[in-house]
Amino acid sequence: MNKPRVLFLCSANAARSQIAEAFLRSCAGDRYEAYSAGIDPREIHPLTTKVMEEIGIKMDNQYAKALQEYMGKIHFSYLITVCAEAEKKCPTTFPGMGKRLHWDIEDPVKFIGTEEEKLEKFREIREQIKQRIESWVDEQQG
Repeated sequence: MNKPRVLFLCSANAARSQIAEAFLRSCAGDRYEAYSAGIDPREIHPLTTKVMEEIGIKMDNQYAKALQEYMGKIHFSYLITVCAEAEKKCPTTFPGMGKRLHWDIEDPVKFIGTEEEKLEKFREIREQIKQRIESWVDEQQG
């Protein structure tokens, strides 16, 4: 049986969409194929990897990808934008796209503070995304 594919899209694919991809793979990888991409991809932020490793989720095979890597090449059952910029800049006509959802999540990369404060912000965003993923997966089960 083919699993529904889910694409998480954000501006840089450096934090939020990467965290969402890792969580969906971790909590429901038996039911969904998780992907992520960015409108203007950058390297994965080191704190993204660090906060996920803190809770036992490895991101070894994940890397920053551009939306164009998937557009028109893979059918996605769901496109979930995780920031306003991605929601605004994502093409409205997207070949092979099923349902489109928008979760507006703060970008921890843009947070200004000490290293410890930045780490705390990444943890806060990680937990927000975890709750969104778990709630969404539960809703899909009916």
